[in-house]
Amino acid sequence: MQTHSYSYAVASNPVFYEKSPLHVLFAGESQTKSGHAVGPKLYDYYLLHFVESGKGIFRTEQHAYQLEKNDFFLIHPGQLVSYTSDEEEPWRYRWSAFTGQHTEQVVQEAGLHVHQPVFHASSESLIPGYLEQMQLAFYSRKSSSHLAALGYLYLIMGEAGNHLSDWSDPTGADSQIRRTVKQMVQYMSTQYAHPVSIEQMSEGLGYNRAYLSRIFKKETGVSPVTYLLKLRIDKSRQLLRERPELSVEQVAASVGLTDALYFSRQFKRFCGQSPTQYRNKVQQYPLPAPSDD
Repeated sequence: MQTHSYSYAVASNPVFYEKSPLHVLFAGESQTKSGHAVGPKLYDYYLLHFVESGKGIFRTEQHAYQLEKNDFFLIHPGQLVSYTSDEEEPWRYRWSAFTGQHTEQVVQEAGLHVHQPVFHASSESLIPGYLEQMQLAFYSRKSSSHLAALGYLYLIMGEAGNHLSDWSDPTGADSQIRRTVKQMVQYMSTQYAHPVSIEQMSEGLGYNRAYLSRIFKKETGVSPVTYLLKLRIDKSRQLLRERPELSVEQVAASVGLTDALYFSRQFKRFCGQSPTQYRNKVQQYPLPAPSDD
């Protein structure tokens, strides 16, 4: 039997946990002994492991997983778990614990559900490096290491999400289409102030424009071009009401339409009056203030 020298090291976050939305508690590494076992036990925080070498078994309340190099497993709080190192090839792993009121949302977005707490990463995975840097940051004892650790945690969850995208969308093509349409809506809602086009959005999302136009209209009833234009007009109405010092040209530019004449024409198409007429009417007959009742 090959012998492995036992090692263990852990570093705690120098910033004390005070119910922050997301907080990394500690990070560590260990070369375990043959047959080293933990549990069965419960944790009241999330605890992730990345296997750098060797083998072992991770058991949850639902399944037992045979794990090896480049495998990742996440322990959920309140779940009875155990994990045991192989007798012949005891594993070496890195780990980190985190908690906070936003942790469940982050974990769910990454696709690391209770029924799918493991995945096999590629040999080029950056996760062990992130965990090492997290541990080194804590060793520095600087208060800024708290923020660095959060950054590394998000990067880890991001890589997990890339591996588990198929698991996180078990309902198939229909759900994929709805998610893509939501991405389109989010893109337009955040980029409308810039002179972006549907072609640029399609390229940014990695899809053909004709395909995106077809699924968007099927889900929303309007084309992406119409949706983006209506969004811009709605935002311009708000600016015309709330920012009287802005010229029509400045309002148009602020909603991503650099041609003021085109903007005025489209505004009249949607609102039945020119931007100037709309502003004058609003100033003459302002909207009633909200009631305190």
